Amino acid sequence: MGHCVYLLRCSDNRGSFYIGYTTDLARRLAEHNAGDGAKYTRGRTPVTCVYLAAFDSKSTAMSREYEIKQLRRSEKEALIEAVDELPL
Repeated sequence: MGHCVYLLRCSDNRGSFYIGYTTDLARRLAEHNAGDGAKYTRGRTPVTCVYLAAFDSKSTAMSREYEIKQLRRSEKEALIEAVDELPL
């Protein structure tokens, strides 16, 4: 799968987001939902992956992760919607 940036929707009152980096999304998602992932997601499970982007290098992926973290909530929602609208 390579280097990936993912965005999770948490199951808290706000439906808050968590953005992260991984090389194995299935493993990382299982860790988050088991309470073994990031401290932020521990009390907000179950989490659902709503955005995923793959990159050739770790540095490119980490740069994209930082960019997404800087977005406003409305911009993150628009990013998710834009991905949902792409043809398969």
